[in-house]
Amino acid sequence: MNCKIVGYEYKTLEVTLSPGESFYAERGSIVYVDEVLQRDVEFNGSGSSNGGLGSLLGGVLKSALSGESILIIRFYNPTNTERKMVLSGSCCALVPIRLQGENLICRRGHYVASTNKINLNLNISLQGLLGGVGLFQKIDGNATVFLDSLGSPIEKILGNGETIEIDENHIVAFKGFSPSQIQAGWSVGNVLRGEGLSLMKVTGPGKVYLSPLPILIHSTK
Repeated sequence: MNCKIVGYEYKTLEVTLSPGESFYAERGSIVYVDEVLQRDVEFNGSGSSNGGLGSLLGGVLKSALSGESILIIRFYNPTNTERKMVLSGSCCALVPIRLQGENLICRRGHYVASTNKINLNLNISLQGLLGGVGLFQKIDGNATVFLDSLGSPIEKILGNGETIEIDENHIVAFKGFSPSQIQAGWSVGNVLRGEGLSLMKVTGPGKVYLSPLPILIHSTK
């Protein structure tokens, strides 16, 4: 499998599938796809039908709250030659993040695709809600995940105990963080300085992905 982000002002994801390979993506992300590629609609990890009707309904509710679909598209190459497709998000750039057992907390509705099937779960943080950030989601699995971003992301690695404050409108994802490492700080001073009601206080270790442009103002998703 070969995944390549292409473009200048606006990025797309070009995926080349070798014979027998699969790839997963959010519905509505297709720019074009080779006709011979098989496309199956499956439940994502948060809406698996293995747990019965209760699990299914729970997945539907979570998906409705989070902005993600309970359904995900599986692309499969049944031929004996390489086949290609191109995907895109609703923003102008895509962030590739490799997961190998780490936690990933991302902004809701910004999952685009992944090299393997992942579990996309609603992760409600009370501190986040109070800070005005809204709902975030937790992604579990071993895959390269592609997320929406407005422009090439700023990547900041935090050491153990290192703390920074982040404008909530620029957050794309937190890799390797637990919710206890992310706190919202209320401050009238933030408003007077034009920084919004709350700056998120994040303490390492972990890696932060930030959009250079405020997502909540420009994003259409």
